[in-house]
Amino acid sequence: MNQTVFTHVTIYTGKEVIEDGFVRFDQEIKEVGSMAQFKEENDETIQDLKGKTLVPGFIDVHSHGGYGIDAMDADPDKLNEMIELMFQEGITSYFPTTMTQSDENIEKALTAIGEAAEKNPVIQGIHLEGPFISPVFKGAQPEKYITAPDAEKMKKWNALTGGRIRLVTYAPETSDATAFERYCMENNIILSAGHTNATREEMKESKVTHITHLYNAQRGLHHREPGVTGHAFLEHDIYAEVIADGFHIDPEMIKIAYEVKGPEHIELITDSMRAKGMPDGVSELGGQKVIVKDKQARLETGNLAGSVLEFQDAFKNIQKFTGCSMSEAVQMSSVNQAKEFGLTKKGEIVVGKDADMVVFNGQLELEQTISYGKTVYTK
Repeated sequence: MNQTVFTHVTIYTGKEVIEDGFVRFDQEIKEVGSMAQFKEENDETIQDLKGKTLVPGFIDVHSHGGYGIDAMDADPDKLNEMIELMFQEGITSYFPTTMTQSDENIEKALTAIGEAAEKNPVIQGIHLEGPFISPVFKGAQPEKYITAPDAEKMKKWNALTGGRIRLVTYAPETSDATAFERYCMENNIILSAGHTNATREEMKESKVTHITHLYNAQRGLHHREPGVTGHAFLEHDIYAEVIADGFHIDPEMIKIAYEVKGPEHIELITDSMRAKGMPDGVSELGGQKVIVKDKQARLETGNLAGSVLEFQDAFKNIQKFTGCSMSEAVQMSSVNQAKEFGLTKKGEIVVGKDADMVVFNGQLELEQTISYGKTVYTK
């Protein structure tokens, strides 16, 4: 593959900031450094990015869909079409996320995601959200399909995907989840508490190392019962997902999470659904009617039903809501996800990693997305 070089660009590598830097790449990063070290080689393209910023491609581990398409549609071609449209948000690694449905529908969706992943290396894992959750905090998940954590079912479903499930959201208090947790831990599947009414004691007894959409659809922080949110705050090594759209969580509550957890253990997600990138109006989630208006997606009951958040907006919002640095925003949008899920070729602009990168202009508007060294989106 022919080499490309970006020159005179501010690079947030995920480890350091290079103010006037260059990056040479084909499918992988070949060289990164300051312009003082730059020497021309037999490069096919040299692009001067003076005044612009380069960050690692975003990793979304929790998103159901967008652009009129949903992971539960069980259509591999449509899924790949959707992922191409997500390049405009800067997403270069993606975990298609299922939801609580009938076993038959979940199995169809998982099979289709597995097929899509055979052709599409952007799919780096699958997030199984439900059906092993609590009806008390079902959120927009249909209650009639909720069931207890089941190791055998998990084993069968993971096999359908070719072993690609990397994250499962469950409610640890709903039954004895010991066998379920053991299977997941032995098969490299991260256990995440979500849609759960667990107490702090129940959380301590579980094997949870990740929290699905912190604050949302979980037993909250109370002065006599820390709950799931309190557990996330008290257990330093737990990773917590945050939907930074300004609707799911008050911006000041996001700032509290940032102050308590630090940028090392927060992961930005979109939790987006089919209506993302579409005009306001009626949409659908898991067979339920969703009304989209003013960047909010709600069921007819008024419950929030996932989001229409685009990742580049989450990246901007986290800086606005918390006052965090660009380096810390990079940590929360790519570095942490790569580290937690063992995506050893992702998350940083470092020699030997995949050339997954996003270019922003001086106004922090996304101008270009590069996936495996190819420009896949230009504004």
